[in-house]
Amino acid sequence: MVIPLHDDNPTNSKPYVTVGIMIACLLAYVVQHLLLTDAGTTQVAYAFGVVPAVLTGREMLPAEIALIPDWATVFTSMFMHGGFWHLAGNMLYLWIFGNNIEDAMGHGRFFAFYVLCGVAAVFAQVLPNPGSIIPMVGASGAISGVLGAYMLLFPRARVLLGLPLGFLLLQLGRFPAIWVLAAWFLMQLVMSAINTWTRAAGETQGGIAFGAHIGGFIAGLLLVAIFKKRSVPLWRRH
Repeated sequence: MVIPLHDDNPTNSKPYVTVGIMIACLLAYVVQHLLLTDAGTTQVAYAFGVVPAVLTGREMLPAEIALIPDWATVFTSMFMHGGFWHLAGNMLYLWIFGNNIEDAMGHGRFFAFYVLCGVAAVFAQVLPNPGSIIPMVGASGAISGVLGAYMLLFPRARVLLGLPLGFLLLQLGRFPAIWVLAAWFLMQLVMSAINTWTRAAGETQGGIAFGAHIGGFIAGLLLVAIFKKRSVPLWRRH
């Protein structure tokens, strides 16, 4: 799988919010996966992740797991992850692209933008399948919003791509961000269509929440013009 390694897009401010989100996600992972048993990890995923059937009122969690209001899981789920590589991949994307979006919006606006994209991502995943009992966790949806904003703000920024080959990492070169992110979004659409087909065929639900990726990305495209600083133009030439 091709992954981004770096971009050539400098910033003028420190990414305090981006780093804060990364630390929060790391701490949540440590508690969930390193300090709890497998049974405890599963309970935490149900307690603080979004369970579509619970959020839509079709099911109820057992009292010992229902630790917070159902609506609050929309927010807590953004800081949880299903495993190490899930966390590592999300944090890589957030670190590469998030600092520039925070720089373009300012710290407070960026945090609000990030959370709103995460909320949009949750409902994009929940509404097509409101009866699902599979908990959804991860920052992927909110980070997808960051990617959408990046594509509109810095389409010509160059992104270094790499291809992991076992213990080796092959650098493929630097490509315009608009190509990289458009290709990523197209892949989400394709994989979402495949998931929908397999679900219709009666196969087990679960796995990657592609609907959340799509919803978050579209939210980022729509919200970036509202949250960016007035001095920051869309479609920068450099």
